[in-house]
Amino acid sequence: MKQDDFDATLNVKATYHDSCAALRECNIKEGPRKLLANVKGLHLTEMNDNETCCGFGGTFAVKFEPISVAMAQQKITNALATGAECIISTDSSCLMHIDGVIKKNNTPLKTMHIADVLASGW
Repeated sequence: MKQDDFDATLNVKATYHDSCAALRECNIKEGPRKLLANVKGLHLTEMNDNETCCGFGGTFAVKFEPISVAMAQQKITNALATGAECIISTDSSCLMHIDGVIKKNNTPLKTMHIADVLASGW
């Protein structure tokens, strides 16, 4: 059974980060946006370069930490430019990486996994 509406409510302005694995390996782009479009109170605004990697990439973040952090910071800068209070994604690794940079810099931005957003109606 295909379900696009989970009767979720989340009063927040957010932007969506396309993870590399979802986008490039699984061709997942529109599905999460369709689900989020049905969340009551959610105002979703696309950020610039939303398809650009956040810099995590498994061992990439360890081997090339300064580049990895700079990539996450660019993602955060793009998210903030939309006026978003939250970055939503399907990828826990991306969210962990982005959230680490957010917390390190005391940036007024949160991260949420799409499952948590959709479960807000249960």
